[in-house]
Amino acid sequence: MKVLIAEDDLNIRLGLCDLLEAEGYDCIEAADGEQAWTLYSERIAGQPEPALVLLDIMMPKLDGYSVCKRIRQQDQQIPVIFITAKSEEIDQVLGLELGADDYIKKPFGSREVIARIHAVTRRSLAAAQPEPDNESFEMADLSVFPAQLRAERGGVKIDLSLRDMQILQLLHSNRGRVLSRDELFDRCWGRRYLPNSRTLDQHISKLRKAVERDVQTPEIIVTVHGVGYRYDG
Repeated sequence: MKVLIAEDDLNIRLGLCDLLEAEGYDCIEAADGEQAWTLYSERIAGQPEPALVLLDIMMPKLDGYSVCKRIRQQDQQIPVIFITAKSEEIDQVLGLELGADDYIKKPFGSREVIARIHAVTRRSLAAAQPEPDNESFEMADLSVFPAQLRAERGGVKIDLSLRDMQILQLLHSNRGRVLSRDELFDRCWGRRYLPNSRTLDQHISKLRKAVERDVQTPEIIVTVHGVGYRYDG
């Protein structure tokens, strides 16, 4: 899932990219409003378009409101989240009238950003036409709902990241087969990502804590030492 991030502050932009890429999103960066519109226009002209847009309001060359207005003339469905240091009600009203789905106010914490993006992503996936990848499925006693970025066990909901869901879907669709580390990286991180065993191990460990009944005897993500991981089904 591609995300267009338009933010003129380099540190904030890079921080958002790092945060979202860790969650499984593929980021496209713009340093001003004009570049954001150019990148968006190129995408709709033939390349895969972003599934989400993060727009700083106060940007050089073209402000976030203007970019949002142009995007809405092309696409009424794509989720747009404004990044703003402003808190006046009139600014929020104007943004909502232009079609923004949510706001992230500076300064913001990483948990707030992820929570808001997950909420918007869920709404976007739920509104999309049903696809095989979005159908719910079972893994042991866990029910997994891709369109909701959630799983459920015994009535308890478990929030998952986009990358968590990619890993579970890949394991489920290849049940009984060992997935190598390289294959997991290629399919869930992307071929341009430089493999790092520690990154994979840490992510799997975190995911196990969320979805396994007992992390000491996993039923969903089984380690095959020296090779990779497997779900037996």
